Amino acid sequence: MVGVLAIAALPLAVELSRYSTKITLVGSSIVAAPLGVVLGLYALVLARRGRETVERTLGRSRGAGAARAGRILGTIGLCLSVTGCLALGFYGLLTLFAQ
Repeated sequence: MVGVLAIAALPLAVELSRYSTKITLVGSSIVAAPLGVVLGLYALVLARRGRETVERTLGRSRGAGAARAGRILGTIGLCLSVTGCLALGFYGLLTLFAQ
């Protein structure tokens, strides 16, 4: 669930800025990109804990597939959010040097 939220952070911010007159695309991305990074890292931590629990209980606790899915979704969310942070950084540099 946390991995899905990490993936959805930036698209939801874009949609929020599209339908709001007070929130800009840059303003919503400034909040959503770091939030996506935090959620992606948290999803990876939870996936690792789940995998360790499955290994410790010799598979009786089940959930190996959920841990794998969490790791994949967390990685995708982390990559998307880092890309958003890089885009915001370059946008900031471009506006800084354009003056």
